[in-house]
Amino acid sequence: MGRLHCGENLEWMQRLPDGCCDLIYADPPFDLKNAGRPSANRDDKATMSADGRIDNFLRFLRPRLDQMHRLLSERGSLYVHLNWRMVHYVKVVLDEIFGADQFLNEIIWRYRSGSRPAQWFVRKHETLLLYARHMGRHTFHRLREGTYRTLDLRRDEKGRPFKQTRNGRLYFDVQGPIVDDVWDIPFLSTVARERTGYPSQKPEALLERVIRASSNEGDVVADFFCGSGTTLAVAQRLNRQWLGCDRNPQAVAVARKRLDKRAGRQALRKSRWKSVR
Repeated sequence: MGRLHCGENLEWMQRLPDGCCDLIYADPPFDLKNAGRPSANRDDKATMSADGRIDNFLRFLRPRLDQMHRLLSERGSLYVHLNWRMVHYVKVVLDEIFGADQFLNEIIWRYRSGSRPAQWFVRKHETLLLYARHMGRHTFHRLREGTYRTLDLRRDEKGRPFKQTRNGRLYFDVQGPIVDDVWDIPFLSTVARERTGYPSQKPEALLERVIRASSNEGDVVADFFCGSGTTLAVAQRLNRQWLGCDRNPQAVAVARKRLDKRAGRQALRKSRWKSVR
């Protein structure tokens, strides 16, 4: 159902065939000091200017984004997960690679945590840039989640939500409001059950929304900065095929353990279902 590789993602991507991925989620390292400079010493990192770190990060990321563009199928999409420092620079690079016309969304992932800065507004979001390989051919499923925030919302005898207007009842979809480009998804707490102990782990709810919106069952979902394997675990749960890569052996070990555990639970559920039938 999937392939998990330990090593440099650029080298591995270069060996994969054109168009083999239907969805790619990329969460590159936010640490501008370390990205692309595995051999740099601490003095180099400490003295590098902010502009130098940005340039270094873009040199690291650009060839990898080129490969992701090549690897996407005709109906594929790419989500690039970034923080406030880098999103605007990477947007320019992505426009060059994909073409500005292939840009679909700037998605804001909004969450809460405990910082209280005194000199600027609290920074409580990260950004996902969404691009299509070919606009109009790409897979996209409109999602509905959550509850309506409409004043005086009522429900009829069948439980359908509506609002009374001068012209009668205005009904709302029972599945909930359409998901827009601001996603309120809680950050993983230190005691969350899905926590693996790996730093910068993203919540499964975030990746589930990405995968449900931009792929179908059986599609190939790839994460070439897979870390603890959140993308791969959710893809496996949603019956997608997956490709994962990380150069950190500890991350790959965590991801493999997580995937094996998930596969075991799925096999158990299937066996129970067969016994019931």
